[in-house]
Amino acid sequence: MLTLPWIEPLVLGAYFVTVTLLSVFGAHRLVLMLLYFRGRDRDPGLPEPLPDDDCPTVLVQLPVFNERFVVERLVQSVAELDWPRDRLRIQVLDDSTDDTVTLSQRIVERYRRAGFHIELLHRTDRAGYKAGALAAGLEVDDTPFVALLDADFVPSPDFLRRAMPLLVEDETIGMVQARWTHINRDQGLLTRAQAILLDGHFIMEHGARFRGGRFFNFNGTAGIWRRQAIDDAGGWEGDTLTEDLDLSYRAQLAGWRFRYVQALEVPAELPEDPRAFKNQQHRWAKGSIQTAKKLLPRIWRSDQPAPVKIEATFHLANNLAYPLMVVLLALLPIALQYRAHRIDWIAFAVDLPVFVLATLNLALFYALAERELRDGGWLRRLPLVPFVLGMGAALTPNNARAVWEAARGKQSPFVRTPKAGEATAAARRYRPAAGLQPVLETAMGVYYLGAVWFAVAEGLWVPLPLLFVFAVSFLILGVGSLMPQFAGAATPRPEATPQPVAHIRPMAPRTAPPKARPPQPTSTPGRRVAGGR
Repeated sequence: MLTLPWIEPLVLGAYFVTVTLLSVFGAHRLVLMLLYFRGRDRDPGLPEPLPDDDCPTVLVQLPVFNERFVVERLVQSVAELDWPRDRLRIQVLDDSTDDTVTLSQRIVERYRRAGFHIELLHRTDRAGYKAGALAAGLEVDDTPFVALLDADFVPSPDFLRRAMPLLVEDETIGMVQARWTHINRDQGLLTRAQAILLDGHFIMEHGARFRGGRFFNFNGTAGIWRRQAIDDAGGWEGDTLTEDLDLSYRAQLAGWRFRYVQALEVPAELPEDPRAFKNQQHRWAKGSIQTAKKLLPRIWRSDQPAPVKIEATFHLANNLAYPLMVVLLALLPIALQYRAHRIDWIAFAVDLPVFVLATLNLALFYALAERELRDGGWLRRLPLVPFVLGMGAALTPNNARAVWEAARGKQSPFVRTPKAGEATAAARRYRPAAGLQPVLETAMGVYYLGAVWFAVAEGLWVPLPLLFVFAVSFLILGVGSLMPQFAGAATPRPEATPQPVAHIRPMAPRTAPPKARPPQPTSTPGRRVAGGR
C-alpha cells in the first residue's frame, strides 16, 4: 500500500476527474434514449413490398476477401432474392489471395448458367481495400440502385422487396439501412455479449438518430444506396478504415436523406474467436477517429443545425472515451483501497451522479434495446447486461490503442474479420495472430481478481460485482486469445497465390484508392436542401 502523503490526493483527484469526464459520454446515452422514445411516431415500420412492375434494376455488390467458408452461402442467398431476374445484377468483388477466388469462379459460373446476370471481378491488388473493390465495381456498372452485403450475411428473400419501396417512392432518400440480426447469437458468452452490443447500436443509436433527425451511418452491409448519392458524395474513398461511415457523412452533407428500417432484419455471423472480435472492434474504433479527423471540421463549417453537429461530434468521437477508461481501470482498485471503510460525503456527491450517468444509464440503454426487440427473449438476456458492460471495459486496451494510432496518423491495413460458416474447425487457418495484447488483458484480469479478493477481505460488497465482472471479462478476452496460440494455431497458414481462372473480369492494379465517377453536372431530384430532413 502506497503511504506517501501526496499519493492519495493525486490518485483520488485523477480518479474523480476521469469518471466525471466519462459521465459526459454516459449522459449522451440518456439523450439518445430520449430521442428514440420521443420520435417513435417518426418510424413507420416495414413498408409494403414492391410489385413486379415497379421493381427497378438493382446491382448487388458482394465484397469478398478470403471467404472460402461462406462465399457459396452468400451467393446462394442473393440468388434466392425475390426480385425479377432480368432486373437483378450481381457482382462478386473477390480480392482473395487464397483459393476462394477459384471457388467463387465455380459458383459464379453455376449461377450464370442458371440464367443470372452475375460476374466475378478480381483485382490483382487491394488498393483501397473494401472501398477500392466497391468503387472498382461501380466503374463498370451504372445501375441506379446498389445493395451491399458482406460475406457473412444471409438476406431473406424479401430483403429487396421490403427496402426498395423507400427509395422508389421518395427520390430524396439516398440510402436505406436494415438492422443486423445474429445467426450464431447463442454460440457462447462472447457472441451473446456482442449481440447485445450490436442491438444497442442498431436500436438505440440508429433508431434515435434517425427518429431525431440527426445524421446516422450506413454500416457497410445490409443496406441499399441510390447510385447518385454515392456519386454526389465523391464516391468510395479508402483513406479511413470505416469507408462506410465516411461515405455516409459525406452523402448527408451533400444533401441526401437516409432511412433506417428497424423492422427489416438481415442475419449475419458474429465473430466467435476473441482475436477476430478485437480486430473488428479495433478497425471500427480507429476508423471512426480517422473519420472524425477528416470530416468534423467540414461538418462544423456546414450550415447543418447545431443539434446535428453536436450529435455528429459525439458519434464520430465517441471512442475518445477509451483513453479515459485506461486511466479509470488502472486507478479504480487503488482508489478502492484508499476509500475503504471511509465515508467521504464530498466523494459520495461525485460518485452517485457518476454512477447514474456512467454505469446505470448504460445498463438501461442496453436493457431497453433488448426490450425493443419484442422477440419474447429479452428477459432472459437481461442478466447478461452487466457482462456486456464488463466486455466494453475489457476492450479498453484494444480500442485505446486504435484511438492512439488514429490520432497520430498511423496507417494500417484493413484486417478482415474471419467468418467460419459451417466449417468452424477448418476456419482456424484464418485466425489472426495474437500478439502481446492478450498478455496485457490477462494481467488486467489478474489485477482485478486481486481487487475482488481485497473487496471480499475488507467487506466492500457494493463494488464487488463490478470488479468481478471486469476480472472475468478481461480473462475471457486475454486467455481466450492466448489459448489457441499455445495450442499451435496462432499463426495463420500462408495464403497461396491465386491461379489463373477463366472468365474472370480482372481489375487493373491501382496506385491509389479508386473513387467512383464524379457527379454529373445535371440536376438531380434526389438532392435536398442541407439541414432538411
